[in-house]
Parts: sequence; structure tokens; C-alpha cells
Amino acid sequence: MIRSALLSTLLLTAMAGCTTHHSQQVEFLNPGTVLPSGFPFSEAVRVDNTLYLSGMVGVKPGTTELVAGGIEAESRQTMDNIRMTLEAHGASMDDVVKCTVMLADISEWSRFNDIYKTYFNGRYPARSALGANGLALGARIEVECIAVVGND
Repeated sequence: MIRSALLSTLLLTAMAGCTTHHSQQVEFLNPGTVLPSGFPFSEAVRVDNTLYLSGMVGVKPGTTELVAGGIEAESRQTMDNIRMTLEAHGASMDDVVKCTVMLADISEWSRFNDIYKTYFNGRYPARSALGANGLALGARIEVECIAVVGND
């Protein structure tokens, strides 16, 4: 009986240590750095030291107008928009740990990839790429990213 009570006490003590709640700070960030206001999503959301960027396309900042020039021009503008959004929140391309790439035509993957890799210093984030049947605003490319940033 004493052994069973001791075991129950140890088990309850261990379980109490596992149920500690971590208070997360969530910020919904909409500075208008790239996208004009009025969209039903945040440009970025910060949860503690993780920054989640919404999918970016190759629009001219402050507009919903895609840059002209096809996949190469849109790829550059998309990556520039990501960089601008990160910088607006105290982060950089070096902080990016994961990207998801959506292409309207998966056969353009290598053309996008040639541009994408110039935005990183040889330390590439984890990445997924997929072909999509239609992207926002008729874009050729959309990229969303996750970055880990320092605590303030």
C-alpha cells in the first residue's frame, strides 16, 4: 500500500511538471510594407520568436499589380517583397528556416530556383515546391516563409 501511494505521488509530481503552461505572445502584423490594407489576412504573424509570413507574390509594393516580365521578374519581386516584410519586422533572409513555393507552372521551377538561391548565403531554408492550378492575382509564383527571430 505504501509503495503504491509513493508511486502515485511520483507519477502525479511528474505529470505536474509536464503540464506547465507556456504563455505565447501573438502579434498580427499589418504594416502595409508590401500589401495594401483591406485583405482578410495578416502580412505576417509573430508567435514568440517565430515569424510566419503570408504567401507573397510579385506585386509592386503598395499595389495589387504584378510586375511585368514573366516568371523571372515575378520571382525577383516576390523574393524582394519577402525581404522587405522580414526587414519591417527586424528580421532578414538569414532568419528564414522554411519556405513553401507554389508555381502556376511547375515546369518553371528551375527558372525560379536560379533566382531564389541568390537570396540566401549558401544556408538554404527547408523548402517544399508544388504546382498550383491558379494563384492569387494571376501570379506565376507565390512563396510563404517562416523565420526564427531574436526575442526583444
